[in-house]
Amino acid sequence: MGARKKIAVVILSWNGRKFLEQFMPSVVKYTSAELCEIIVADNCSTDDSVEFMKVNYPGVRIIVNEKNDGFAGGYNDALREVDAEYYVLLNQDIEVTENWVENVMAEMEKDTNIAAAQPKLRSYFQKDHFEYAGACGGYLDKYSYAFCRGRMFDVVEKDEGQYDTVREIFWATGACLFIQSEIFWKAGAFDADFFAHQEEIDLCWRIKNMGYRIICVPQSVVYHVGGGSLSKGNPHKTYLNFRNNMRMMFKNLPTSTLLVRIPLRIAMDSLAANYSVYKNRNLKDCFAIIGAHYAFIGSIPRLIKKRKGIPHSGAHLSNVNTIWQYFILRRRRFSDLPSEKTIQR
Repeated sequence: MGARKKIAVVILSWNGRKFLEQFMPSVVKYTSAELCEIIVADNCSTDDSVEFMKVNYPGVRIIVNEKNDGFAGGYNDALREVDAEYYVLLNQDIEVTENWVENVMAEMEKDTNIAAAQPKLRSYFQKDHFEYAGACGGYLDKYSYAFCRGRMFDVVEKDEGQYDTVREIFWATGACLFIQSEIFWKAGAFDADFFAHQEEIDLCWRIKNMGYRIICVPQSVVYHVGGGSLSKGNPHKTYLNFRNNMRMMFKNLPTSTLLVRIPLRIAMDSLAANYSVYKNRNLKDCFAIIGAHYAFIGSIPRLIKKRKGIPHSGAHLSNVNTIWQYFILRRRRFSDLPSEKTIQR
């Protein structure tokens, strides 16, 4: 394998032959061979993606997971075999650009207390717009709903340079996550029970509660297809997002806050389910949200055990109620929200 590299760029791939064929050229072209090792971790694919990599990219290391434990468990399994100071977790459906690694690392190395970071995510299909999965850095509102610089619910903004400052954020997207390897394991890695969706937010929450910083570096730009494994609007994706968000709240909030927020969240999620039926005639999403609540309630005994040894705090959550801002006050852009003091504390 040669000398140990400082950075490991690890692409978790599942039936990703078409994406590897499309996007590996940009990864190889714009990723410094002196600085980084490129690794493809195959998550029990049933297509010929492993053979494709062996034939076309013999210099790229391949890790084959013994089973498919989703995004969370799959990365945990693969990263146990990776020796590097920094991990860069890169989705299989991302096109990278020149200096995408160097620009982020230049900021991270200014402060060892910066545990994780992300670049600016733009849409592969609409390249002058942000991309849903992380845009220009993520936050959680007071009820733990996720939003981003550049994305509020389903409204994704055009990138006009309005968020081009390096800024501390609450969570960095798992689509392109830079993280110190030591802190990744110190924080407990991804929660494999999440399987997929919001596991990176849960990890970032734990990292913030440990006293570390997370940033977005907009000077690094990548383009994300999105929905490479589960397409947007898929009821199972809805189920995972709502279930995992509730689990994340239960694990990380202090008990006094938890007793108030969980009932309120269930009520607001129920309104969201009814809204989905009323506006979109979408019974599948409605049932997915109800199923997510039952799954969350069933997992409470296990979650109680997981709370042990984890710092609990809601101090880094935003004071903003995005439901109120978006649906009642009709504020659809991050820049339309109240003062920055309420966004990031």
